[in-house]
Amino acid sequence: MYAIVEMAGQQFKVAKDQKVYVHRLQTEEGKKVTFDKVLLLDDGSNVTVGAPVIEGAAVEAKVVKHLKGDKVIVFKKKRRKGYRKKNGHRQYLTEIVVEGIVAKGAKKAAPAKAKAEKPAAEPKKAAPVKAEAPKKAAPAKAPKKAAPKKAAPKKAAEDLSSKTVAELKEMAKAKGISGISSMKKAELIEALSK
Repeated sequence: MYAIVEMAGQQFKVAKDQKVYVHRLQTEEGKKVTFDKVLLLDDGSNVTVGAPVIEGAAVEAKVVKHLKGDKVIVFKKKRRKGYRKKNGHRQYLTEIVVEGIVAKGAKKAAPAKAKAEKPAAEPKKAAPVKAEAPKKAAPAKAPKKAAPKKAAPKKAAEDLSSKTVAELKEMAKAKGISGISSMKKAELIEALSK
């Protein structure tokens, strides 16, 4: 039996009694930890895929020790420029041993999240009171009524922009506008909209 589970922001394929090195966890050495973000579960005959996680499934593990990973050298160089930088990095890791995989009936570690959500729900009740104050302000509606009156000349300009240059020149000739032979489309529209 194995499971694919998300631990500390990474996905791992784990089985019972397997050692795994994950990013540093905020759990003391020797304590048990449960991971409830199980993405896939295989019990030999059945494969269960979560959407995105499997409800009720969990992986139980024990924190063995906290350590640092191997040193990684980060070397940057730009040739012929005299630029060289050498840095080292050692990742903080936690070694855990998987003690068991629970397929059904696992309890989520959500009580801490539920407590955090309850205070967030109370400000939402106060938010509609703030939203009522702007509704009483009547001056905001006056400019909206004035806008459609200005929109009418824009429609005429849009109608002119859909016409070809030859059609615009004919319209300008009918109105008696001079110098239309050297005008571009935008200039013709501007002259006709006056």
